[in-house]
Amino acid sequence: MCTTCGCSDGAQARVTDPARQDTAGHDRHAHDHAHDGHGHSRHAHTHEGGDDVHSDPARRILVLEQAVLAKNDLLAACNRAWFDERGILAVNLMSSPGSGKTTLLERTIRDLSGELPLSVVEGDQETLLDAERIRATGCRVVQVNTGAGCHLDADMLGRGLGVLEPPEHSIVMIENVGNLVCPAMFDLGERAKVVIISVTEGADKPLKYPQMFRAGELMLVNKIDLLPYVTFDVTQCASYARQVNPGLEILEVSATRGDGLDRWYDWLRHKARPQPASSA
Repeated sequence: MCTTCGCSDGAQARVTDPARQDTAGHDRHAHDHAHDGHGHSRHAHTHEGGDDVHSDPARRILVLEQAVLAKNDLLAACNRAWFDERGILAVNLMSSPGSGKTTLLERTIRDLSGELPLSVVEGDQETLLDAERIRATGCRVVQVNTGAGCHLDADMLGRGLGVLEPPEHSIVMIENVGNLVCPAMFDLGERAKVVIISVTEGADKPLKYPQMFRAGELMLVNKIDLLPYVTFDVTQCASYARQVNPGLEILEVSATRGDGLDRWYDWLRHKARPQPASSA
């Protein structure tokens, strides 16, 4: 996990509004948390028996992972409450690099403009390139640069929302950092996780990265316009995905040609409907 890949070593993410080219500091959080990144996870922890976890590297990693995820879950709950209070649908888009997430977002924004109010939180390690592409559609967007981080976390999203200021009863699309491992492990407070796989990847990805596909509610198989030119087996990929997650909904789409996008838009429309109040 991230304590071993090094992305939780205390580096601060940058939140930038590309329209103003400024970077948000800690005073622009959307929530009144004491956000301090993952720094707390670097404290020493001791077990009840007096055994210092530092004497056993495997146990130390486990404790660090638990501390990071526990803190993240608390902040994710705050994000979720913030979304619920405002009637905002938050969708977390996750995939490997190059699956077509940004192209899908561009097409979705243009096709649904005037029907569903959309805004975007872009996650990348560096650059404003994807945020500028989204901004060119006329959509409100903020860029979160994670530096060495390989995923967005709930704290980063909370800071991004403070700059984005999405309107009530709208949709926030979160484009996570391209990575098929860590993003699946970090709850952001979103209502749904969508996994995107392209036909230029291996059909066995769901078996190789089961946590990602197990976490997803919907899998979009993108770039189906390229099927005549690749050896990707859509049926086999869907079978592998359902071995990992039997309830996973699967849609085949082409973000460039438009195939299957009506079903994707219907999925968004359904998700954006007001949720019934939960009974006590």
